[in-house]
Amino acid sequence: MSSTTFLILSIVGICGVIFNAAAWSVNNFLMTGPKAYLTYSSSVAAGAQSGMEECKFQFGWERWNCPESALQLSTHNRLRSATRETSFVHAISSAGVMYTLTRNCSMGDFESCGCDDSRNGRVGGRGWVWGGCSDNVEFGERISKLFVDALETGHDTRALINLHNNEVGRLAVKATMKRACKCHGVSGSCSIQTCWLQLAEFREIGNYLKMKYDQAHKLEMDKRRMRAGNSADSRGATAETFHHVHATELVFLEDSPDYCTRNASLGHHGTEGRECLQTGKNLSQWEKRSCRRLCTECGLKVEERRTEVVSSCNCKFHWCCTVRCEQCRQLVAKHYCARRDAAATNHIKRKNKGHKR
Repeated sequence: MSSTTFLILSIVGICGVIFNAAAWSVNNFLMTGPKAYLTYSSSVAAGAQSGMEECKFQFGWERWNCPESALQLSTHNRLRSATRETSFVHAISSAGVMYTLTRNCSMGDFESCGCDDSRNGRVGGRGWVWGGCSDNVEFGERISKLFVDALETGHDTRALINLHNNEVGRLAVKATMKRACKCHGVSGSCSIQTCWLQLAEFREIGNYLKMKYDQAHKLEMDKRRMRAGNSADSRGATAETFHHVHATELVFLEDSPDYCTRNASLGHHGTEGRECLQTGKNLSQWEKRSCRRLCTECGLKVEERRTEVVSSCNCKFHWCCTVRCEQCRQLVAKHYCARRDAAATNHIKRKNKGHKR
C-alpha cells in the first residue's frame, strides 16, 4: 500500500467513525451525519493526492524527494517523525485538501455550498467594490479541519507540531488568493469595477510553502520538562515554546537525517540511482547543481547513460482531416548518480580527512 493511500484511508476511516458516531455541523446550512462524510471524502482523497504530487515536484531535484513513505512516517503512531521535511508534508497535504474542497464548492459539486458573498456591496478600494462569486475558502477550511486534523489524536509535542503545520498549509491557501475584477461603465470605460477573490494555481501555493520550508524554525524544547509526558509541566513547556511561533511559520522538532544514504527502516532510499541534470534548456541554477548535490556531495559519481527516445515528427495535415507524422528516433543523454569504485572512494576519504586537519 502506498503512503498516499495510507493517509487517504486514515482520513476517511477516522472521519467515518466520527460521522457515524454523531451528527456534526459546520454551519447551519451544512448537511450532517454519514451523508456529509460520503459527500466530501472523495474530494479529501483527491486533495491529499494533489498535495503529495506537488511535494514531489517541489523536491524533485533534492536529496529528499518526497518518497512514498513520507506521509506514513509523519502520520503513523509508531513511525512518526517531526523533521523539517515532515512539516512540509503536513502543510502541503492539508493545503491540498482545503484547496480541492474549495474548488469543488465553486464548481457546484456540493449542494450545501455556494459562493462567498459576505463582502458583496462593500467598497473595497478606490474605483472598485466587492461583488461577483468569491471562492468559499471558509467552507474549504472548516471541512478540511474536520478530516485532516482528526488524524492527530495525541496530546504530545509532535501532535501539536503537526496540527500547527496543518494550519500553516490552510493559511497558505488564503494568503495566495488573487483578486479578479470586471469593468463596468459606459462603452467599457471601466469607471467602476466589481471584484472577487479566487484561488491561485496550486503550484503557487506549493512555491509559497517551499519558501516556508526553507525558513522553517526548529523548536528548542526543555527536555527535562518534556520527559514529564502529558503532565501539566510538559504541557506548560510546550505552550511556552509555541507562544513565540508565528501562525504562518513551519516548525520542526528533529534534525533531518542523512538523505544521501539508504535507510530502509526510515524509508529513505538514498541518492544512488537518482537522475540529475547537467544540460538542458531553461534550467534554474538549482537544477544545474543537482548532479553535484545528489551525486558528488554524497560520495557518488555522475554516470552518463544514452537512451533512445522515439517521438512524432515532420507532421503534415492532409485534407480532410487527418494529421500524419513520422517516427523519429533520437539518442538522449541522461545523468545518474552511481557508486564509485573502491579505489576512488578511498581517495575521496583520504582527501576529506586532509581537509579536516
